[in-house]
Amino acid sequence: MAWGGASLPLGLLLGLATYLVATRLPRRVSIRAGIAVVAALGVALAYATFEASRAPLAAEAVEGFLPLVAAWFVGDSVAARRHYMAGLAAQAERERATEVERARNDVREERVRIARELHDVIAHTLTVITVQAGVGRRLMAKRPEEASGALESIEAIGRTAQDELRVVLGLLRDEEVETASLVPAPRLVDLKELVATVRASGVPVELRTLGTDRPLSPALELSVYRVVQEALTNVVKHAPGARATVDVEVSAGSVRVEVVNVGYSGAKHLATKELREGPPSAGHGLVGMRERLSAFGGSLDAGPLDEGGFRVIGRVPIDGAS
Repeated sequence: MAWGGASLPLGLLLGLATYLVATRLPRRVSIRAGIAVVAALGVALAYATFEASRAPLAAEAVEGFLPLVAAWFVGDSVAARRHYMAGLAAQAERERATEVERARNDVREERVRIARELHDVIAHTLTVITVQAGVGRRLMAKRPEEASGALESIEAIGRTAQDELRVVLGLLRDEEVETASLVPAPRLVDLKELVATVRASGVPVELRTLGTDRPLSPALELSVYRVVQEALTNVVKHAPGARATVDVEVSAGSVRVEVVNVGYSGAKHLATKELREGPPSAGHGLVGMRERLSAFGGSLDAGPLDEGGFRVIGRVPIDGAS
């Protein structure tokens, strides 16, 4: 170019080099390299202007500068596109990792809930079976017919618990479980059977229901059922000889459940101790009942009675169950 003999192939090769610099090096480096080349070509063109005045300066400028500038812009665009695609790929990878972690957290929460269900099934069933076995052992010699009834009750309770445990443990497996093979979760209509089971263990229980035929979500009905089950299990375990009353009322705006036991002098001491020290592990006892109702926006109050019994009252707004 300085002697007035610039060629198009040389400009194209220079443009190819500029394209490679723009695509493979950072932008600030490619800009500096491009400026340096443009400056060198400018000096050569200025020298040709003074020394070779008859040279086709316009053609040399086009052949020298146009491939260089065009190649740099194309290369810079390609590099920007690559960075953009890499950013999208990284963002998609982060989103996949976040989704995987969210799915793991959902699995953990679900398994904690299932573990709580497993505790309810085992605690209630074993407590009633233990009481029934003790009754049968004491009556076996003197009243074998009543002892036989206690053994039949133990068998029925054990079979029911076996079915429930099969469902719960099946949910803990990694394989998919067919919905049709699962036993339905307990509902409010199953409270009669629960109360009958507790009565068979020797604890007199009175059940009063109002409005339980109203449609509720299965999860809410299960939670109310488990609260009653836990409360009655505590009566069987901690208040032998006490009488229990279960009231379940479903109104237009809320569900109210109350379990009261009276007639056992030691119930007040045990209840006060549990309220003060808390249950032995999370999800058990009063804490577990509170967690179940609070999941639907409800609350639970529990405390000893002056006459020596214990009362559990839970309230859940029906709107909170949706």
